[in-house]
Amino acid sequence: MENKFILDACCGGRMFWKNKNHPNVIYQDIRKDILPLKEKYGINFSVEPDIIGDFRKMVFPDKSFKMVIFDPPHLMLNKTAWMAKKYGTIKNTDYKADIKKGFRECWRVLDDFGTLVFKWNNQSVALEKIKPFFPDEPLIFNKIGTKGKFTYWFVFMKIPKENIK
Repeated sequence: MENKFILDACCGGRMFWKNKNHPNVIYQDIRKDILPLKEKYGINFSVEPDIIGDFRKMVFPDKSFKMVIFDPPHLMLNKTAWMAKKYGTIKNTDYKADIKKGFRECWRVLDDFGTLVFKWNNQSVALEKIKPFFPDEPLIFNKIGTKGKFTYWFVFMKIPKENIK
């Protein structure tokens, strides 16, 4: 854990990371999977976390990280679909309970004055169904997309109550 002060709580294939092997990041996912999809889909893809772990119940002590990335599965797909294999699925899950637990855990392992980056896509589940589980008011918000399909990015900071004026 030395010099590992950033956590990607459900890293998948580390898709949006510029450096997919950043030395200060712990990449966690609930699974490890090599998906040789080259013949069928023209891609190879792997989910190779540093730590196999569940974002709903993490093994890290309280306040372990300065930054936490939370990009949980957000699509309702059959488990056999290649996108479900690539990104995960919330089909046949209690996704609301999972997201609530995930936010609680991400906030727990985030240090004071640390940042939580959250990504959500509304293709399967509207953002309004997820907002009640936010740990705090986001400081930064961005919405990308068209025709009703959007990816949302939020940045939160864990500011101790005594420092809020």
